[in-house]
Amino acid sequence: MRIRILLAVFLGVLFLVACHSSPSGPDGNATAHNDTLVSAPLPLRRPLFTYVVPREIRVKDYFRFIDSLVSRYDSLTPYPLTEHLLVRANPWIIDTLVDTDYYRRMERGEFVYDQKKMPVLHAGDTLVIPDSLQGRELLDRMARTWLDLNIPEFTLRVVEGEDTIHCMTVRVGQNKKRYQQAIGRVEDLRTQPGVGKIVRINREPSLFIDPHTGKKYKDTKRDDGRRTLMPMIPWLETEINGIRMGQMIHPTTNPETLGRAYSNGCIGCTEGEAWRLYYFAPVGTKVVIRYDLLLISPAGDTTVLRDIYGWGAGSGQ
Repeated sequence: MRIRILLAVFLGVLFLVACHSSPSGPDGNATAHNDTLVSAPLPLRRPLFTYVVPREIRVKDYFRFIDSLVSRYDSLTPYPLTEHLLVRANPWIIDTLVDTDYYRRMERGEFVYDQKKMPVLHAGDTLVIPDSLQGRELLDRMARTWLDLNIPEFTLRVVEGEDTIHCMTVRVGQNKKRYQQAIGRVEDLRTQPGVGKIVRINREPSLFIDPHTGKKYKDTKRDDGRRTLMPMIPWLETEINGIRMGQMIHPTTNPETLGRAYSNGCIGCTEGEAWRLYYFAPVGTKVVIRYDLLLISPAGDTTVLRDIYGWGAGSGQ
């Protein structure tokens, strides 16, 4: 009996030592990585890793920081790790970026002159890198996501398969032709319908030009009359019917213009919505731009929209 008790104690000690030893990575080495990347068990639906942010990250440094994480840990995941997948797996990051919107901050009494100096990640924040099942699920959802814009409705939808997962009010092009100094010709400013995709993303736009005057600018006058520097928010370029028409999807610093035919052909949204669109519409995302005047609700009710371009009911795509 005494021998059995001693043997049980001995095995218990070995178990405790094993449980408290450092986990090993694929090469057999410990994967603590300066206490930032922590190896985790791989049960179903659990993160592959968790990463602890070591310092405060501001908007101006955000993309370089995220890129460094993707580059560092892509080889450790059983799927292609991308910036979009990493952030979609940590949706609180999107919410934080959305909250840098100037007007959201002003609602709380906080004036932001330079958005690029705002912190978006803090020391101690934890990011998860999903396991193979979660990673593949996210990749599948991203592949089924597309954008749907109905011009006279001034509404842009993010659609996953057949389900609308997000909806926003936008502004579209003016119903006129105008000489654009920036390109040296008369341009039709109406947003053109068709089917295409996102072909390019400018993550850190720094050169802003008024297409009408050709003048460069770095600051903007807000709806409240105050001036701020232009925020750093990604712009998405579309290709429609195989043609790059310059129809960008980008934030406007004047949301009073939303729900109107106001732009030079681009699709404008709020600063916060632009961040959300960026992470739901990587390069290659399908884009449908249509001109449908007749809306039918799920209950069967119909609404006829104003024909803002005079194209008539038969012009929908």
